[in-house]
Amino acid sequence: MPIVRRPKGPTARSNRPEAVFRAYREKGMPFNEADTRAKLIDPKLRAAGWDETRIRREFYYTQGRVYLVGDEHRRKTPKKVDYLLQEPNGYKLALVEAKDESHSPGDGLQQAMAYAQALGLMFAYSSNGHGIEEFDFITNRQSAREEFPSPTEIQQRYTAYHETRAKPVKKVAATGNPLLQPPWREPGGKELRYYQDVAVRRTIEDIVSGKKRVLLTMATGTGKTFVAFQIAWKLIKSAYARRVLLLADRLFLRDQAYNTFAPFGDARDIIEEGKTPKTRDIYFSIYQSMYSGDEGRRLYQQYPRDFFDLIVVDECHRSGFGRWNDILQHFPNAIQFGMTATPKRDDNIDTYHYFGEPAYSYSLGQGIEDGFLATYKVHRVYTTVDKHGLKLEDARTQGAEIYVPPDVQPRPMYETPQFEREITLPDRTAIMCEHLAGLLRTFDPMQKSMVFCVNMEHANLVRKELQNRFAYLGFPDYAVRIVSEEPDARALLERFQDSDRRTPVAATTADLLTTGVDVPSVRNIVFMKPIAA
Repeated sequence: MPIVRRPKGPTARSNRPEAVFRAYREKGMPFNEADTRAKLIDPKLRAAGWDETRIRREFYYTQGRVYLVGDEHRRKTPKKVDYLLQEPNGYKLALVEAKDESHSPGDGLQQAMAYAQALGLMFAYSSNGHGIEEFDFITNRQSAREEFPSPTEIQQRYTAYHETRAKPVKKVAATGNPLLQPPWREPGGKELRYYQDVAVRRTIEDIVSGKKRVLLTMATGTGKTFVAFQIAWKLIKSAYARRVLLLADRLFLRDQAYNTFAPFGDARDIIEEGKTPKTRDIYFSIYQSMYSGDEGRRLYQQYPRDFFDLIVVDECHRSGFGRWNDILQHFPNAIQFGMTATPKRDDNIDTYHYFGEPAYSYSLGQGIEDGFLATYKVHRVYTTVDKHGLKLEDARTQGAEIYVPPDVQPRPMYETPQFEREITLPDRTAIMCEHLAGLLRTFDPMQKSMVFCVNMEHANLVRKELQNRFAYLGFPDYAVRIVSEEPDARALLERFQDSDRRTPVAATTADLLTTGVDVPSVRNIVFMKPIAA
């Protein structure tokens, strides 16, 4: 069958005078996609009840992958939806992929289905302005339609779906379903990213369906704490939950979460050793504080077993399963929500066994592909001892000074995994720091850099080397060590995070890598420790 396509160019606009449209019609030429939307699809959507408060046209839901061209970066084209159909409060319902008249109605359905799955939607549509093809992810069936469904019909189908899954352990309050509660949004501020929105909805769907243990797996830097805040916001504002506890294993993570939950204002409080506040709605603590005290009189045991409705376990893959498990067991009626950046593997199997499969996962690779996480340029450096290992006898023959503590039985040979753990090599550290300093001098010595070290002692040595190499810049705090055991770690981290402060410039650490921390201005990430391939 012959297909006639109108040439692309200046005529491919939807604001063309009506006389021109009629002329093309008289010649039998089909509308292009822009004209198909304006003259055919838009009227069908309006007839079905989708007014302008319910439609978002050309909704871009990714930012486009960042890729490098030499030392410059560019972005690929972001992904977009032709029509996003939603409630006036922003709750996403369905999407429509438009094709011009020369295509069949279903030619865009497969593309629409891929977008709908990414956005967590149950209904996808494709149309050429005449016919409409629908895919229903609830039934996994495709069907042809004469008209688009109305907002009421779509909402009723969603409601019926959720009711078939629901086994609620508590009735949703009269103030509303938490799924339909609008997210918090600062006036003029950014809205939830698409994957954050899906994570919030999937988690709440599991909660209102009666699940008592829910897990969320999201890569570091993708906003897990912000997602936890939005979940708590919806649950509390809909009166589905009243009291929330967020558990972390580092003070700076606890405080970072406290700041993220700032829209709750005075409803927040911190639980510290020796203190058991009980007059607020949102509480923040670390495992060490909650577990403090004698057996049978632990701090967490001084709270009634039904005190909390929701307990959020931050970085649950690494935070000592035994400790947080004991705390959670004391609050059996609470919804227990774990967050981790680490996919399932042998060393965190307890976490996945306890919570079950994640309600939603968003990986590092997907974050880079979508353009929300930065791509990176790797600069690899190998020292001689890292390539060949270190034989103590050879080092002694070459005149190296070797000190072996009386209670240590040395190995005949050491390799990279043992460096700075079993054997300290100050000269190796100095050479590595000199190489790093040379790169920083070349590109910009004032670009903020994070250096991940083997342990606290190693981090202190690297800090000393970098500080001395850039002392000429005139800053006594050019390089600082930020480790959880440091008395002023929080203050140092806040200064390092502040983009308006010139210093500290370099932060050496041994444990920030495993926790995740927000430092938007960091340009260089340096690993002076072994990492898995």
